[in-house]
Amino acid sequence: MQRIKFSLVVVLLPHLSLAQLSTRSSWIDLKDSDRTAAFAFAEDYKAFMAVAKTELTTVKEIVALAEKNGFEPLAENSAWRPGAKYYDVNRDRTICLIVAGKNKMRDGVRLIGSHIDSPRLDLKARPLYEREQHALFQTIYHGGIKKYQWVNVPLALMGRIDKTDGTTTWVNVGNKPGEPVFIIPDLAPHVDRELRSRSASDAIRGEELDPIVGSIPDDFGSVQEQVMRYLQTTYKMTRADFVSAELQLVPATPPVDVGFDRGLVGAFGQDDRLCSYVAARASFAVADPSFTTISFLVDNEESGSNNNTGANSDYLRGLMGRLLHLEMNGQGSEYHLRQIMPKTLVLSADVGHGVNPIFPIDEMTNTARLGYGVIIKRYGRGNDPNSEFIARFRRILEDAKIPWQTYTYKVDAGGGGTIGNFLSRENMEVLDCGVPLLSMHSTFDLCSKIDLWWLYRAFEAFYRQ
Repeated sequence: MQRIKFSLVVVLLPHLSLAQLSTRSSWIDLKDSDRTAAFAFAEDYKAFMAVAKTELTTVKEIVALAEKNGFEPLAENSAWRPGAKYYDVNRDRTICLIVAGKNKMRDGVRLIGSHIDSPRLDLKARPLYEREQHALFQTIYHGGIKKYQWVNVPLALMGRIDKTDGTTTWVNVGNKPGEPVFIIPDLAPHVDRELRSRSASDAIRGEELDPIVGSIPDDFGSVQEQVMRYLQTTYKMTRADFVSAELQLVPATPPVDVGFDRGLVGAFGQDDRLCSYVAARASFAVADPSFTTISFLVDNEESGSNNNTGANSDYLRGLMGRLLHLEMNGQGSEYHLRQIMPKTLVLSADVGHGVNPIFPIDEMTNTARLGYGVIIKRYGRGNDPNSEFIARFRRILEDAKIPWQTYTYKVDAGGGGTIGNFLSRENMEVLDCGVPLLSMHSTFDLCSKIDLWWLYRAFEAFYRQ
């Protein structure tokens, strides 16, 4: 038998530069200037996240930051000129940041869309009740959560109470040192034998997510009446006012650094206020862009983008019509609006799942890792952008020397979505992107500071085109 000789040729490939598909952590080749900037950016981000724990407080905080950066409320008679900066608020729960471009809007818009709601516990319409000499609140969860993660966690109560006389009372209890917090109590391990047969997903049930809000009875032995009197005294609130209140329970823990090297940020609500904050910062940084830029930060993505403050509403379409009206001095039409849509480029920005070092369950050739840069998401099944737009976005990243990676969900293992679907219905070009998180949808998400920085650089480059 003839022997076949094989020769082994080893080709030594250089490490890919930061401008290309990441094959190792971007911390390794990082310039000192970028490291310093990344850590400084993370400090600003933590300060924002400490306050912006609900969509209502997020909009308030972004309005304050926008005004500090020269943005004005959009009005019917606002002047439309290149570089003009405006913000528009929809019902206190959605906000758009707009910078007028040098080109006509009919040449297209550069839009970054993200959501500002996060998984949480909402109060029911009749929440207050008493059991075993404790006053508790009935809740219903918003978004996808692992219910067992919400027990034994200090919770803050935030939101607003709208009354029939037209007044609004704001509530924020549990976030400041010295304030009381609320907690959903679990059973001790030596008395919970009856519950141990439950599955992990059923360990704590939805109707069991009721926090303790009081424990001292009044002179008649009622704890809930004592709590109700406190609410009446403090907020001039009646039981009926719960029906027109928007009150949410969120973790009271502040954002912090994680690890000896402080490379990670731990905070509640990074899905997806992370991308929303970064989009807002990119809007603040852009000056005299070629194309009009819009940061579209919306509510209710975690519940299906429903209601008139979600991405599935007509709010954005109406806003673009208003901007066109200003640009064309009242001569804009549906025909002109339809010219904008197919030329508009959209980044649907939302965080994604990162490889978990304890539970590495992903398909490893198509997963995302913390510290490896911006994610370009590829869902398949007709949900991807066209390849031309992906190539265009890659070029933006590579020209700006921003590391990037890809993510595709493991087949037949579930998955999530973004608001991109609703924007693509308007015939816009839409690409899903973001950064990876650990402990996503928990009470305490983790992100990498360097990914946060690269995402900001990417959004800025996208707006600067």
